[in-house]
Amino acid sequence: MKLESLSAEDLSYISKSELAELTRLFSLMSGEVDLQQLWCLMDIVWDEMQCDNKNLDIEKIEQYYQHPVWLLNGLFIESHQLSLEHRQAIVTWISNCYQISKVLDFGGGVATLARMMAKDSPHLSIDVYEPFPSQYSLSKSSAYQNIKFVSEVSSQYDCLICTDVLEHVSDPLKLFAEMIDLVDIGGYLLMANHFFPSIKCHLPCTFHLRHTFNRFAHLMGLKKIQGLQNNYITVYRKESVLKFDWKNIRREEARSKRLFGFYEFRYLTLLWMERTQNFIKYPYKSFVKLKRKTLDTFKN
Repeated sequence: MKLESLSAEDLSYISKSELAELTRLFSLMSGEVDLQQLWCLMDIVWDEMQCDNKNLDIEKIEQYYQHPVWLLNGLFIESHQLSLEHRQAIVTWISNCYQISKVLDFGGGVATLARMMAKDSPHLSIDVYEPFPSQYSLSKSSAYQNIKFVSEVSSQYDCLICTDVLEHVSDPLKLFAEMIDLVDIGGYLLMANHFFPSIKCHLPCTFHLRHTFNRFAHLMGLKKIQGLQNNYITVYRKESVLKFDWKNIRREEARSKRLFGFYEFRYLTLLWMERTQNFIKYPYKSFVKLKRKTLDTFKN
């Protein structure tokens, strides 16, 4: 992605101070940004603002999430094919689920997904909960009468969508429970989590959930329905209203953290075994794939 690729309309929604900072960030990457470079820029800003993902300073972290690097993240999503495919999978699923009429996009960023849904399904009522909405996101969404940005959420929804949020918070299970409370019985939660250390603002205290998140969803009264886009997105249905047993949930959370190393070792071992079997079974195809991946690594 290049800054010059933005349309005049998009640039008109970006303030002078934001544009100056975006220009600086692009200059650090020689004027063009891919996904890895975007993550690198996020880490650079994280360090510049003296944030720490283990000793959390809430004031600094709130300032970090208001930095224009998150506007850059939203702009990048709108030009990144895989990111758009992920969002299109959500749009398609919702459009085929006729009982859904009220949707909450929780942590909606620049509202790319909300705008895609609004265009595809004009009958939907879409609330976007984004603590720090940019002028770009507000202006781009103003053309859609069925999109509303909300600073607080208290309504009940047929469907809640949350993409790449829980790995950023210190108590993801508490926030997940609050999300569940916002959904009607029989409603759906579409969750996309990335509990991995791809960027420094992904908090290490959440990483254990990459192996156990479905377990907690079950404990909180959800039923896993299906995965979308190679399981990048998981669809859950709220089966009942539960009074959350927090004593048990916290006990299971402590167990999940304690066994994280074992779960990780088991996962990597099974992955290694699967790849070894594929190499033995399909040696030529595996060699070509490995060679291509190696060459791509050196190119980057």
